[in-house]
Amino acid sequence: AKCQCKVVPKQRTNCGYPGISAAECKRIGCCFNASVPSVPWCYSPKQKKVKKVCPNDPYSRINCGHPGIKARECTRKGCCFRAHPAGVPWCFFHRVVEE
Repeated sequence: AKCQCKVVPKQRTNCGYPGISAAECKRIGCCFNASVPSVPWCYSPKQKKVKKVCPNDPYSRINCGHPGIKARECTRKGCCFRAHPAGVPWCFFHRVVEE
């Protein structure tokens, strides 16, 4: 994503080697901008902002507990708890999505 390359030039973290081409820099997952002298031109992108969500589809749940687990025990493990419907895990892992 382009917006992840909007890094203040003085805060750029070098990601390549001297003389790296724009194509090679991008190929290794980095940003390239040669418009500012004496700062890295090939640099690391900003971290993506992510958040944890409990999946809405009960059939896509990935089990995080054991049969009969209580809500408090499940949330203490850092997982989602929904005691419905029958036949799917009630204690299940979050999904990580980009904000």
